[in-house]
Amino acid sequence: MTGQTTVISPPRTHGRSEELRAVAATLTNRLEGDSAVLLLAGEPGLGRTTLLQDVARSFRAGPVLRVGATAAESRLPYSGVHAVRCAAAPVVGGPPHVPRTPEALLDLLRTTADGGPLLLCVDDAHLWDAPSRAALGFAARRLPAAGRVGLLISVTRHHAADPDFAGLPVLRLGPLARTAAGALLEDLVPDGVDPAVGDELLTEADGNPALLHALVRRLGPDELNGAARLPRPLADAAVLASVVGESLGGLPDHLHDLLLVAAAAHETAPADGRPGVDADLVLRAVARLGPAAAAPAGTERAADLLVRADGRLRFTGTLIRRAVHAGARPERRRAAHRALAAVLTADGHRLPALLHLAHSVGAPDAALAGDLARSALDPATDATHLQRAAALSRAADLTPEVTRRAERRTAAAEQALLAGRPAQARGLLADAGGPDARATVRGRAELLRGVMTLGDGPVADAHASLLFARSLLAGEAPELALAATVAAADAAWAAGDLTGCLSALASATATAPAPGPGRPAPVRDYLTGLRAILEARLADAARPLRRVLDHGWTQDEPEALHRAATAALLLGEVDTACRAGARALAAARARGQEAFVPQTLEYLAYAELRAGRHARARAHAEEGLRSALHSRRRNTAAHHRAILALASSIEGDVEEVTAQAAAALATARSHGLAQTATLAEWATGRAELGRGRPSEAAARLGPLVRPGRTGGHFAVRALVMPCFAEAAVLADRADEARIVVEEFELWADFGADPQAPAQLARCRALLAPPDDPDSADTLYRRALELHEQAGGDFEQARTQLLYGKWLRRRRRPREARGRLRDALHIFDRCGARAWADQARAELRANGEAPAAPQDGVLSRLTPQQQRIARCVAGGDTNREVAQRLSVSTRTVDHHLRNIFAVLGVRSRVELARMVGMER
Repeated sequence: MTGQTTVISPPRTHGRSEELRAVAATLTNRLEGDSAVLLLAGEPGLGRTTLLQDVARSFRAGPVLRVGATAAESRLPYSGVHAVRCAAAPVVGGPPHVPRTPEALLDLLRTTADGGPLLLCVDDAHLWDAPSRAALGFAARRLPAAGRVGLLISVTRHHAADPDFAGLPVLRLGPLARTAAGALLEDLVPDGVDPAVGDELLTEADGNPALLHALVRRLGPDELNGAARLPRPLADAAVLASVVGESLGGLPDHLHDLLLVAAAAHETAPADGRPGVDADLVLRAVARLGPAAAAPAGTERAADLLVRADGRLRFTGTLIRRAVHAGARPERRRAAHRALAAVLTADGHRLPALLHLAHSVGAPDAALAGDLARSALDPATDATHLQRAAALSRAADLTPEVTRRAERRTAAAEQALLAGRPAQARGLLADAGGPDARATVRGRAELLRGVMTLGDGPVADAHASLLFARSLLAGEAPELALAATVAAADAAWAAGDLTGCLSALASATATAPAPGPGRPAPVRDYLTGLRAILEARLADAARPLRRVLDHGWTQDEPEALHRAATAALLLGEVDTACRAGARALAAARARGQEAFVPQTLEYLAYAELRAGRHARARAHAEEGLRSALHSRRRNTAAHHRAILALASSIEGDVEEVTAQAAAALATARSHGLAQTATLAEWATGRAELGRGRPSEAAARLGPLVRPGRTGGHFAVRALVMPCFAEAAVLADRADEARIVVEEFELWADFGADPQAPAQLARCRALLAPPDDPDSADTLYRRALELHEQAGGDFEQARTQLLYGKWLRRRRRPREARGRLRDALHIFDRCGARAWADQARAELRANGEAPAAPQDGVLSRLTPQQQRIARCVAGGDTNREVAQRLSVSTRTVDHHLRNIFAVLGVRSRVELARMVGMER
């Protein structure tokens, strides 16, 4: 941030600890006997000046000189240089005139340093004239001649590649992480903001701290606390200009036209992953405005702002692009959109052409709005959900009739939600479902609110909203009413409300379309089968669920495949569920239905966990967590964290189990997520059991197997029972275990869980009378036979471990040794470290010295530390590791310090070398 872009002085710096450490390390390591140069590059508003100030305050080795924006603005670099006193270091006052030549500057720095370290901070060097920039760059490359001098130069991001600075080490500032931006918002508004308003502010600011300051400054108390509506657009031309500063000043008309048309083209560009917009489209549209603009590469100011590569034009920063479009004169902005519409019409691209045409009018236009809405809703139109949402939103803006406007805005919200943009969908719904709207429109809006709350809010609220939506939609939109009812059943399921779930399913089944000749009814079959499962009528569930599965395999729609995966899981066919879930995920991605991705990954990771594929479940849960956090689906994120905790409980990473379970439970308890809470508590209990602490495990797992509302989730209780039975028996609570095993027998006989029969035999073996060893022996052997039929290495190894322990205590060491060796081999293969340690301990007690794990030095790290070490060795920064693993940078810092200590390394280079030797 420069003096022009800083709107509100930040109370403290957020989210820049990694950058500060990088600068400090460069200065500390190099200034011991040499010079140090570093270029700080970032878009306007990202905090370059603030970072320079923080570095200057923390520099204690010697004096600090700062060349601020004042000298640059006056276009008199090196003259009038002012030094700002820093709390941590003495400051040397500059002479009235500083030499302009590199040689004279080096002499001045050498004299000022006087043999000791000196830090020179140069801010906004890109604003200087060309000769001065060249002199500074030349001096930077010859800095060792000045002695122990540190030089930090701040420029906007794209200027880091300028010839004057090319080749200098660069530290690039990116946007703040959302958590850091949220902390900054809390500092800016100590009294707090409405959660929905805060979410929109953070989305609009997009990690730019100066823009966040400007947005907060624009709003009044009522707007911040949600009592008044937010102004639209939230970041208007004045706000954006206050952050961009002088970057767009003094542009000639022909260059401004080029930038404006490029910015206008970006407004409707498809989010297809390609950077920028089609250069030919922009240049043809510019030609329609008047004399053709010069090519970007031929104009220095254009090259500063716009880059042409591979037939595409892209802005050097999103903030610049937004400021160009918002700050243009209205009549010129409309002309740019008309020119783009003309070119696109000639090329046969109807929807984007209509959308640009809609942006070229400033008053309601019913005919144009109708054309635009029809094109956006036409399935034959080649467009993304985000493009359709933009078109429908603009059509609503141009619609004079209130009811039709609300209908189109609701349709836009539906498309935004499908695109994975719930915040945008909520904003569109703000005006969509008012009291004057038709019942169907209000019902559609309420359905969307309920679905969004189901992913990110109290599920009881979601359940109520969805039932209300059903009542509004039942008369005129029965298909949407059915969707609302099914979603209400999902909300009741998440809350652990079996009665509410069955009630919603009964209502949905009664209204679902019945099958006809040659016409399947997969939705009705799914509802019928699910209801029969919950009512313990497996015979009645099997046929309809089988039809759902068979129908789903013939489809390529995400919803149909997702139903098929769920049906397979309910039927106990976990391998089939995994395959169908993978296809549903691929279909959602192929169709651009980003809203389905985190939910599909949630079910896929759960199915893989049930199938015993713990590493794959972890991988999909990590991906799902990133996707859920990105789309602000906290409930889905919490479920993924619970899956990660369960996977970590197998790996034996207690610290990771604790962290993920705590995060999952925090959301689960505040939003009423009974299933997520049960999974997270199960993970913590199983981790205790893996550590050989059965009493603690039984204490944690006991409440989960309790029947009724005070117990665990109705769909998870039975899965926890074998774990509790084992812990209870080992903790001398056999009577409690016996009661639970009697109920578990019903579940095993039900036939929906392929692992249950083997687990039941193991539980019975644990509970066999001590005076009847033949019974226990037979039951353990029977359990292992059933494991062979069902698959699932981890569960089989647990039975082998328990059987080996029992054999050793029955003084049958030779047989025990074989069972324990088999268990150890499987645990090592599964990465179940804590359980493998138990097997090794038993083998040692049996008189055998088992071989240590053959994983090399990295085996001394926890599984989470191993993942972090491999990411760092691959070149990831701490922030990139945090994003990849969905943890905070502070957590990565903590783990990395422990990794260095355990492995005895002192740098990332040494760590990378050690990891490379392990491969």
